Amino acid sequence: MRTVLVTGPGGAGRTTVAAATALAAARRGERALLICDGVDDRLAALLGDEEVARLDVVRIDSGAHFRAELLAFQDRAGTVLELLGAGRLDGEELTELPGAEQLALLKALRQAAAGDHDLVVVDMPPVQQAVATLALPGQLRRYLRRLLPPERQAARSLRPVLAQLAGVPMPAQWLYETAARWDAELAAVEAVVEDRATTVRLVAEPSPAAMAVLRTARLGVALHGLALDAVIANRILPTGSADPFLAALSGHQQCALKELAEEFAGVPVHEVPHLGRDPRGTDELDELVKGLDEGLDELIDGPTGETGPGEAKGGSVRREPWTVEDRLADDGVLVWHLPLPGAARDQLGLVRRGDELLLTVGPFRKIATLPSALRRCTVSGAGLTGGVLRIRFTPDPDLWPRTR
Repeated sequence: MRTVLVTGPGGAGRTTVAAATALAAARRGERALLICDGVDDRLAALLGDEEVARLDVVRIDSGAHFRAELLAFQDRAGTVLELLGAGRLDGEELTELPGAEQLALLKALRQAAAGDHDLVVVDMPPVQQAVATLALPGQLRRYLRRLLPPERQAARSLRPVLAQLAGVPMPAQWLYETAARWDAELAAVEAVVEDRATTVRLVAEPSPAAMAVLRTARLGVALHGLALDAVIANRILPTGSADPFLAALSGHQQCALKELAEEFAGVPVHEVPHLGRDPRGTDELDELVKGLDEGLDELIDGPTGETGPGEAKGGSVRREPWTVEDRLADDGVLVWHLPLPGAARDQLGLVRRGDELLLTVGPFRKIATLPSALRRCTVSGAGLTGGVLRIRFTPDPDLWPRTR
């Protein structure tokens, strides 16, 4: 199963491109699933009431998801809440909090992974929110491990005794059971995001402002180790218009397209023509996708490449690994290579904290666990060249194995 996560600047036509991609796959005979925001009426205008064979649609209701999850949590924690004298909340009085939309989307993504579709297309939020959402499972798992370390569960045999002495169930047991369940659910979502058959697809209407957003998006995608499979240049106007106004707009688009091709060298750029109106209905979505001509197969399947056993088509490209180069014999250092295409020196921030590296790139931040060999080293320098951040580590004599 392939999973395509569609994002881009606000108003760029993400929902339209996501729906057209899923529809094209279904027309080709694949089992496709489209996941989108349930309160947005744009999808209703795009697909109408027509049921398309082999195309399933999941509309996320983040408010309903928030209420259901909080009420279930309240039921599981009933004994502890009564011990604390807490009053119960009714579903009618619950209003979703910020962040509920992201959690509902991640749950839908996890449930989709358990299905039998050939292609899952997810209409993600705008760029920065989308990157933050995809990074959320790993971040929450890290917080859980810090707040409730699994190794402390070694004393679980004492809890029944303590519970009998206190006369009430021990909160620690309930907390650790809850944390373990959350960790398992978050790990399942994280596995979907990190799967080799999961890719990010950027959608933008070419312009200087859109180029700035795309550069930022590419940094966020690279920082969090996601795979960028294509850029969709949406609403492309025809060239050679006799109307001076349209000719000028087309000229600006062509300049932006040229800049896009140069800066995103190696990443496929697909042009989607402007229909002169917002698409409505499946017939107009079909017309939109036909405008891609020979780029259609790659739009649905992803970039082709060599695949290993069990890998989905196109799943082996553009997920750049963070590798450690051994230069101990020559320079006495190990070098950690972090691909960050398009990054600038003034956008970077590095802080070593124990076995972790706090890395800031533009508006994004990631806390990365150091590879085992680098944990026994000290940071001795860093440099950014050719879109790759190279961090040098010098072995700590007190921790590094001594050679005879």
